[in-house]
Amino acid sequence: MKLAIDRPYSDPEAAARKLIELAKSIEAVQDGRIHIEKINAPFLSKSGCKATGSEFGAGIKCAVDQGWIELHESGTYVRLLTRE
Repeated sequence: MKLAIDRPYSDPEAAARKLIELAKSIEAVQDGRIHIEKINAPFLSKSGCKATGSEFGAGIKCAVDQGWIELHESGTYVRLLTRE
């Protein structure tokens, strides 16, 4: 009997790739900024990706570490650094 559910975004790189996909689908505002809630909401929502907050945090950290996005020090927006 399997008690644990496989989580598609438990791997930080998979979560980061999904976050980049979401960010690319959003029109950036001033100076290439994408407000964090624009990617946070669909990633965490029950009708969207159904990910957890820790998966979101790990995905953002991985994307920053990979050099795919830049997270503003306030945490209110990100900026895509690559178009993959």
